[in-house]
Amino acid sequence: MVRLERHVKDLVTSHATAEGREILHRYATWHLLRRLRRRSRGKETTYYQLQVARQHLRAGVYLLNWLNGLKLTLATCRQADLERWTTSDDARLRQEAGHFVRWALTQKIARDLTFPAERWNGPSQPMDDEARWASARRLLHDDTLKPEDRLAGLLLLLYAQWPAAISRLTGDHIEKTDTGVCSRLGAVPVELPAPVAELALYQVEVRRSHAVLGGTDSPWLFPGGQPGRPISAWAMGERLRELGLRLAQARSTALFQLATELPAAVLARTLGIDVTVAVKWQRAAAGDWAAYAAEVSQRARP
Repeated sequence: MVRLERHVKDLVTSHATAEGREILHRYATWHLLRRLRRRSRGKETTYYQLQVARQHLRAGVYLLNWLNGLKLTLATCRQADLERWTTSDDARLRQEAGHFVRWALTQKIARDLTFPAERWNGPSQPMDDEARWASARRLLHDDTLKPEDRLAGLLLLLYAQWPAAISRLTGDHIEKTDTGVCSRLGAVPVELPAPVAELALYQVEVRRSHAVLGGTDSPWLFPGGQPGRPISAWAMGERLRELGLRLAQARSTALFQLATELPAAVLARTLGIDVTVAVKWQRAAAGDWAAYAAEVSQRARP
């Protein structure tokens, strides 16, 4: 967060006018940083979250700089001016600029402008469930691969976990019970199938051994290079890519499949995602609670 605040200061001061700098400061401090702190809930922000916040602020800088070149401000900008920018070759980070314009409208800094939000209509990348299962089988059975990489890849392929979420798992997220091994990815623990459970228990034991040898009490399931720190989300992503996994496509395929099998509330509590995201995925996959309940009732019959 400190790095982002420093980056914010540099970007804000890069604008030519005092009015523009004041608007950017308000947008960064009271919207971007405030939302980021609320979402992180005291935890360290991920690389992806920082990048998104930077791009949103940078988009505001680009738009204000373009307006300043025409002797315009957000207050004097009209719809024709905004559309001229969005269709010009100078426009950069158009979608992110939309967030900035809509914020300015709510703050009454701008008026009579329209910048509609893009609706999410389902995954943009093709679903390839066959390739997903082929990759999962390879990670389950290929002993030439590192166990920790196999476990991380399976968490992505089977449970739709982003590298940022995987990198922040601790040993306490893996729990051995009387009936098996559970992983707490969300509010509700998930019972791991036997091959994945073995990899998870092995990783917990290896992590403890490394902690003892290194003289640290690191709680992380995937320790990083620095003592007491987890592997970064970027490094985790790179390791998964080296396994031949296409991260966005693999996660989309997993979410798409899971959304057809579970109601949104269960999906959110199980995977640790927001319920609104789960609802969107369920709609995209044409999942339905009534159909799910009917199927469960059929399973219960002898």
